[in-house]
Amino acid sequence: MGGWHGQTRLSVEGVFFREKIGVFMKNNKSKIENRKSKIIKGIDHIGIVVKDIEAAMDIYNSSFGMDAGEIEDISSHGVKVAHLSAGDSSIELIEPTDPSTGISRFLEKRGEGVHHISFEVDDILSSLSILKKRGIEPIDKEPRKGSRNTRIAFLDPKSTGGILIELCQYLS
Repeated sequence: MGGWHGQTRLSVEGVFFREKIGVFMKNNKSKIENRKSKIIKGIDHIGIVVKDIEAAMDIYNSSFGMDAGEIEDISSHGVKVAHLSAGDSSIELIEPTDPSTGISRFLEKRGEGVHHISFEVDDILSSLSILKKRGIEPIDKEPRKGSRNTRIAFLDPKSTGGILIELCQYLS
């Protein structure tokens, strides 16, 4: 049987095909890996800078029926944060507590509003490495402690189309 589905023809074509694919993969391994690997699990939260976190929580609760968890003071970042559940993601309200932080400067310059979008990842170190290879520059060269038992790293908006993006990995 020498037809298309015949053993002999498949064997010969299969060997040739495997050899060509092997050479292609060897020569283009990093390009293929960089293009194909999906690192984002989903949107974790949208960060919104506010002047008064309690007043903002009241607005989201009374207007949209969104309940907030506890206010978390992250003194190492000079902020207080609260997360309001929004389906599979959340709204993170951020109030600066230290006038020397980037969040304070953002509030002074732009006023209250959307600050960043946060994407959940499985492995933040691997994600930073992959993104660096893809030309995305991190602001944080190393992940740091975030709210809700996470590690976070921000990406430079100059390499992400003007959007401040945070990567977020939950710790077990």
